[in-house]
Amino acid sequence: MKFSEKWLREWVNPAIDTQALSEQLSMAGLEVDGVEPAAAQFNGVVVGEVVECGQHPDADKLRVTKINVGGDELLDIVCGAPNCRQGIKVAVATVGAVLPGDFKIKKAKLRGQPSHGMLCAFVELGISEEGDGIMELPLDAPVGTDLREYLSLDDNIIDVDLTPNRGDCLGIKGIAREVGVLNSIDVKALEIPAVTPTIDDKVSIELVNEDACPRYLGRVIKGINLDAETPLWMVEKLRRSGVRAIDPVVDVTNYVLIELGHPMHAFDLSAIEGGIKVRSANAGEELVLLDGNTAKLNESTLVIADHNKALAIAGIFGGEQSGVTEQTTDILLESAFFNPVAIAGQARSYGLHTDASHRYERGVDFALQHDAMERATALLLDIVGGQAGPVVEAVAADKLPKVTEVRLRRARLDRVIGHHIDDAKVTDILTRLGLDVKIVDGVWSADVPSYRFDIRIEEDLIEEVARVYGYNSIPNVAPTAKLKMTTHNEANIALSKFRNTLVTRGYQEAITYSFVDPKAQAILHPDSDALVLPHPISIEMSAMRVSLMPGLLASVMYNQNRQQPRIRLFEHGLKFLRDENAENGVNQVAVIGGAITGLAHGEHWVEEKRAVDFYDLKGDVEALLSLTNDITRFEIKAEQSDGLHPGQSAVIYVAGKKVGFFGAIHPQVQKSLDINNATYVFEIEMSAIEKRNLPEAVGVSKFPSNRRDIAILVENQVKSGDILSVIEKVGGNQLVDLNLFDVYKGKGIEPNYKSLAIALTLQAVDRTLEEKDINLVVDNVVAALAEQFNASLRD
Repeated sequence: MKFSEKWLREWVNPAIDTQALSEQLSMAGLEVDGVEPAAAQFNGVVVGEVVECGQHPDADKLRVTKINVGGDELLDIVCGAPNCRQGIKVAVATVGAVLPGDFKIKKAKLRGQPSHGMLCAFVELGISEEGDGIMELPLDAPVGTDLREYLSLDDNIIDVDLTPNRGDCLGIKGIAREVGVLNSIDVKALEIPAVTPTIDDKVSIELVNEDACPRYLGRVIKGINLDAETPLWMVEKLRRSGVRAIDPVVDVTNYVLIELGHPMHAFDLSAIEGGIKVRSANAGEELVLLDGNTAKLNESTLVIADHNKALAIAGIFGGEQSGVTEQTTDILLESAFFNPVAIAGQARSYGLHTDASHRYERGVDFALQHDAMERATALLLDIVGGQAGPVVEAVAADKLPKVTEVRLRRARLDRVIGHHIDDAKVTDILTRLGLDVKIVDGVWSADVPSYRFDIRIEEDLIEEVARVYGYNSIPNVAPTAKLKMTTHNEANIALSKFRNTLVTRGYQEAITYSFVDPKAQAILHPDSDALVLPHPISIEMSAMRVSLMPGLLASVMYNQNRQQPRIRLFEHGLKFLRDENAENGVNQVAVIGGAITGLAHGEHWVEEKRAVDFYDLKGDVEALLSLTNDITRFEIKAEQSDGLHPGQSAVIYVAGKKVGFFGAIHPQVQKSLDINNATYVFEIEMSAIEKRNLPEAVGVSKFPSNRRDIAILVENQVKSGDILSVIEKVGGNQLVDLNLFDVYKGKGIEPNYKSLAIALTLQAVDRTLEEKDINLVVDNVVAALAEQFNASLRD
């Protein structure tokens, strides 16, 4: 929005210069895009009167004039403007004047006639970019007055770029209100007395669409004279606001729009049949607009109509048939409040953007219609004459916006701004903004004025206080941080530890949906009672997973279909099990799982190419279990789990409770899921491995250790883990290391038997073990193995 700085200072005049004013507006959220002078630089131009004007004897297009500029003598000036004539007041550049472009006026002769100056046009003075002929000033312009002083040209045009929420500042009145608040000074109130009707003529008004237009005012003015000219002061104010003067009626409505921020419109009264109806457009209805284009109206478009036809698109553009023309003598003046929702987007749908639509889309003060009507009426009567009828108002009071009360808490204000502003200052800011404020126990209650439709919640008031107080007035306080040791349980193992362990072993993390295909899950877990979603994304994602296997195997299949030779994926997440004792009947169990298939290693000229097997997966699982520093706590048993191969699956137990499983996918399951190669999976409950056994420092023995190797024969079904467990119990404190380093079957070993070679490392902390001590431990171990497993030493 562009406006004249001097016009603004007629309302409020802070003791700051233009630059400070622009900076102040920008910091308050009304960003100033630019400031430019109202006219180019010139001097020596005064108001003159054409005393004589005659034809140049030697040139058809030139006139010889005598101009009175207030001196003792009249100036002889030759002029070529067609509108030069006796009796008019003009702008005269006297000898010695300097015009824009450093053009100096000197005495000269034109076709033999002396010319001691120049009659100037708007263009030549840099006031306007267009114009015909010389500048014609009002007849009451004082002769000899400096033109810059007479037209107040030592002015600036300020261009403000407003955000969509500040529609209240789309007028000089709103900008002045802001400047007054920012400088804590009073704004000169514009007195708008009611115009007394002199005739009884009026037009009926009917609000058909009350939601879109809850208030509409109309007033008949008869006997206007459109031959009258718009006053130069109004033309200048409009020009400095970026609006071109057209005719007195249009100029007055534009003036009120810029001054008060309220759009107005005038209809030719003779074009109105019956009364005014504010309604939605009919299907297929058309309207020829003021620019000559025909608009095919949408049924969602609000129109101003009479009893037979549409007259204008409400709040956007007038119609050609009802527009004011040179022949118009009677008009209907309109002032209305349109719901922003009804206007928003309508102008763009017709390829239009007008000053009226720009304001109505953002919201107009719903209590301003009467003031706008009276102001426009008074200006019109002064300029074009005529007689005004009474104001006719149609209003749906229940459809108008309501005055809202917003509360502001002191504690909330201080916390958001980060600075304490005195209660009196906060109250003064809110009061100057036009709010009706009360404060009780540190809480402000503010009734929002009708023009501040952007204030709805507490944060809006906080923003108003902060920007008016001044963001630069709020001290910069650097954030402070206190060093404090974190409190955490050292026994807890971070999830990143498990992730990093698997990543270093060649895995990549996958993230799959918690919703899976119920058919695929039934293949893997035929006895599972899965939870089914009432409104799933799709049928393939309608069941909650009971393990990570469905999602991981789907990812394996996806990668296999894209020729990936080596796949190692892991995931951390929740599985969902029915549990009547749990909250909402669902037990959410955190687990970590993985799947491997394809080559054990990437192709390499040293490594032998082979496929992954059960023991590759077992090594990965044991790597996770070893993070607890207590792998002996876990018991791994050869048991079949859902979907796994009966001969290549194991279950992990802790204190007799099942906490995980791993093994090869059953061939039949692989076939059903279209998985190509042998695939191995594992899953472990996080609760079983998320805590570790903290090591305790003990003294290091100064005495030598002794190793003894034994080879025992046992039946094939005997588990090596059970044997090692027995040895640990029998070996006691002197057994410091135990290792199974060889398993042998074949020549020299009876069928159904195997040979296990085990290394025992013995050491005491207080003495050197003698041979008898070592032999005693070894003998006890052999005896215990013979008793429990029928084991015997191998020859």
